[in-house]
Amino acid sequence: MEAILLGLVAFLAQSEYALGTSLLSRPIVTGMLTGLVLGDLKQGIIMGAYLELAFLGSFSIGGSIPPDVVTGAILAVAFAITSHSGVETVLILALPIATFTLLLKNLYLGIFIPVLSHKADTYAEQGNIKKVELMHILAGVLLSCMLGIIVAVGYNFGSDNVTQVLNAIPEFVKHGLEVTTGIMPALGFAMLARLLFTKHLLPLFFLGFFIVAYLDLSLTAVVIFGVIIAYYAGNLTQPTTAPIQGGELEDEDF
Repeated sequence: MEAILLGLVAFLAQSEYALGTSLLSRPIVTGMLTGLVLGDLKQGIIMGAYLELAFLGSFSIGGSIPPDVVTGAILAVAFAITSHSGVETVLILALPIATFTLLLKNLYLGIFIPVLSHKADTYAEQGNIKKVELMHILAGVLLSCMLGIIVAVGYNFGSDNVTQVLNAIPEFVKHGLEVTTGIMPALGFAMLARLLFTKHLLPLFFLGFFIVAYLDLSLTAVVIFGVIIAYYAGNLTQPTTAPIQGGELEDEDF
């Protein structure tokens, strides 16, 4: 039952490929849901937060696809909870699992997606928009099913084996993993900081830093202020309606 429920968590997290980006695939969400399934919500949240920091700057850019954070986070947190290990084991488990799943995902994207894409092209030539939408949704749903099966099978058959491996790790290696646990979140922040260091966003980055440093506000308060600033900044930068000429709106994008 636990394997089936974890498979459903993976299916839900990956469903954004079919239904749109929802960020349910992030480790801080999947870790919490995994802990909820296994009866240890607190550890699920803590381990998911550590993985979120490690994978903070991991996003698909163009044709570059990062390791699959969905299966990596769910199975790593699940194995760590069932083996009663600490957060230091989550990072060492997550990356190999995520990388292996990425290989399977690339096979799916390289074999099945082109088939569905060509079918969508055929339906588009026929003017059948409903079938084009169906091909798009089907491509995402099948990927979600694949990840759900990987998580369910992996947890069902690999839990005991992973527990034995973790118990066999020497103490000095575990201590090294604890040190690495503290370094990996810094790496995630560094990857994210590369996106922030622009002339438009850098002042806001330092604004948040100095608010915490001099006003002694909590992180929650800074987030609230950030949301308010982002709301007004987004509204101020929205393009105005194009001028009406000849009774019709000009669309400069086309």
